[in-house]
Amino acid sequence: MKIYYHDHFVLPLPDDHRFPMSKYALLRERVIREELVPPGNLLIGPAASDEELTRAHHPDYVQRVKEGLLSRQEIRQIGFPWSPGLVERSRRSAGSTIAACRAALDSGLGINLAGGTHHAGPDYGQGFCVFNDSAVAARAMQAEGRVQRIVILDCDVHQGNGTAEIFAADPSVFTFSIHGAKNFPFRKKPGDLDVPLDDDADDPIYMDALEAGVSQALERANAELAIYLAGADPYAGDRLGRLAVTKRGLAERDRFVLETCRAAGLPVAIVMAGGYGEHIEDTVDIHFQTISIAARMSFSSSAI
Repeated sequence: MKIYYHDHFVLPLPDDHRFPMSKYALLRERVIREELVPPGNLLIGPAASDEELTRAHHPDYVQRVKEGLLSRQEIRQIGFPWSPGLVERSRRSAGSTIAACRAALDSGLGINLAGGTHHAGPDYGQGFCVFNDSAVAARAMQAEGRVQRIVILDCDVHQGNGTAEIFAADPSVFTFSIHGAKNFPFRKKPGDLDVPLDDDADDPIYMDALEAGVSQALERANAELAIYLAGADPYAGDRLGRLAVTKRGLAERDRFVLETCRAAGLPVAIVMAGGYGEHIEDTVDIHFQTISIAARMSFSSSAI
């Protein structure tokens, strides 16, 4: 199992682990401390090229991001100030998901310690998402001739509106999203299979909906690769989640998604997606739990 990360952040991070962007560094530190994979399997992800980005995004949008020509409204919609560091970080996030997909197709499983930027659409960024890493990676795998059909299993608490819009007219990529019905984005883009949940949905409600939805998605997608957005934000203690799923419930979610994919002979690339816990340690716990569960499972090239 290969794990990819990047060291590029939008702003200098304060010495305060409650700062949400700190979760990426804290997660990587924990993966290293717990020796979850051999050192040679923890790798810095590459930066996505213009060619890779423009398979999923309009060339004009990519160019304006690169050159810092986004309007004030576009920057406000993204939520980060523009900087060369923002561009590099966004490229690395997308490139790491491409690398995770390649690893998944080689060995059954690959992981990006960031990613899940599912609000970025064909010609816009939104909600802290500049480029849509899952869409860029899916297009890259098709362009490289590795696979033709892909399923995106989006379990972030927010609907994957950008992903849905990018693939709205493309039956080769099936988009599944389980999310809070009344949560951001408030104008959702319909995907191939959306499962909206009421506020305060707990473990049993969440799992019943997840199991039915994922099973249906895999049956309908007939995919050769799954990209799994393992968001930590359905957690009851998440500031932006509005659901009531426990850490145990999220572990059950991860096991179900991964075991169902494995039973179907489907390689999986995992990305972290959102997580905004009241205590950042909880967010890191949940992301690390996802990676640990994946590491214990016997995905292998011989089983795929």
